[in-house]
Amino acid sequence: MSALILVVDDDPLVRSSLQDFLSDAGYSVATASDGIEATQRFKESPPDLVVTDIIMPEKDGIETIIDLKRRSPSLRIVAISGGGRSRSTDFLTMAEKLGADATLAKPFDQGELIALVKRLLET
Repeated sequence: MSALILVVDDDPLVRSSLQDFLSDAGYSVATASDGIEATQRFKESPPDLVVTDIIMPEKDGIETIIDLKRRSPSLRIVAISGGGRSRSTDFLTMAEKLGADATLAKPFDQGELIALVKRLLET
């Protein structure tokens, strides 16, 4: 059975692209448009790994990381960010300090994402 990955991003195009990349690589993928929906999806079917954007309305990626790590400390999380009005590296550094296992700054390519997901799922 393939690993289940939850993709969380408020941008429908990014969410769809990430879903396609991961599905094409053989993973099962669930999606959520924000942290509130991500928490609900997590309760319904806990994923093996989460890829979450940082800048989102309602419940942002930082809050989502803290919440999901509290529920499942061993859950692997990849934080992604284009940075919004600030530099993405600041948000990504914060995400790592608060529980993300790895980070990727947007834009990134499909190969980078797949290699990172594969590495995290093997550890």
